[in-house]
Amino acid sequence: MISLEQARTVIAAARTHGREVGLKPLTIVVLDAGGHLVAMEREDGSGYGRPQIAQGKAAGALAMGVSSRALGEMAADRPTFIAALSVAWEGKLIPAAGGVLIRDGAGTLLGAVGVSGDLSDKDEEAANAGIHAAGLHAG
Repeated sequence: MISLEQARTVIAAARTHGREVGLKPLTIVVLDAGGHLVAMEREDGSGYGRPQIAQGKAAGALAMGVSSRALGEMAADRPTFIAALSVAWEGKLIPAAGGVLIRDGAGTLLGAVGVSGDLSDKDEEAANAGIHAAGLHAG
């Protein structure tokens, strides 16, 4: 499982990346491999609902074993399937880039990070920056 210290590093580095490249205020959520909240930060000015969106991106990635970007691609190809998953998970699935699986060096799944606040592609960049800064691997 991802430790609190690792989660804090992921969040801090994702926030730093966001500030360095001029992203809008971010909300970052880190879940462990069981989908439990480990840590979350919402930057000043990050919009209402961003914690739920970030958590939905991370939770969807964990539940399906792929990034939330891949879930978005599935939604384009199989909208009925993704809609059914959303119903099954009570609307907690967010199929848009920004939810990334976190693995250790051996490939073991530790959890996932979800980022929300800017364009989804930029959210995903921040998530990846956080993961790499913690010495972990995306995917």
